[in-house]
Amino acid sequence: MTLTDRLAAEGYEVQSATEAQTGLEASLNGRYDVILLDVMLPGGSGLDICKAIRQRGIQTPVLMLTARGQVVDRVVGLKLGADDYLVKPFEMAELLARIEALLRRSATPAQQPDAFRFGDIAVDFRRAEVTKGETLLALSAREFKLLKYFIEHRGAALSRDELLNEVWGYTAMPSTRTVDVHVAWLRQKLEDNPRHPQYILTVHGLGYKFAG
Repeated sequence: MTLTDRLAAEGYEVQSATEAQTGLEASLNGRYDVILLDVMLPGGSGLDICKAIRQRGIQTPVLMLTARGQVVDRVVGLKLGADDYLVKPFEMAELLARIEALLRRSATPAQQPDAFRFGDIAVDFRRAEVTKGETLLALSAREFKLLKYFIEHRGAALSRDELLNEVWGYTAMPSTRTVDVHVAWLRQKLEDNPRHPQYILTVHGLGYKFAG
């Protein structure tokens, strides 16, 4: 609560979780500029959350907070993909400075990951290939571009108009029905049960959200 109040007072929009499972779900499904993770959490470890974040291809900067001062803990955290490490007790001014440094660093355009995996689906961006299990899926160029945009904006509610503009382009003249048709095609190829999708979800009255 102290961290939430102080960060909010500094102008940050803060979402907090008090135990490991809700923290993991928020980290995987939300969109954040920085993620602060305490190593010791009720129900699990911040190290496990960090590992899960990086395995899903999420590149949001991660700052680990812990009462442990041993070098080995810091090494483990950094090897799992944490960007910085702060040992408690710490001065709030130092935490704010480290957050600002991570924000400046992440403002530099990052290199697009070469691959992304969700469920039994593997996406190879360099080869423009998608496999499900051992099967290579036949996606059109537009379907692949739509899937790529979904992955890059996972967790965000995307309107049909935004998808039209970003995937088809401002100069194209398709209708919002075009988005629905391509989403239906993607679901047929990616989802185990296209009628009850678990990855490309409908946001009623708006568009779609990727939950992979």
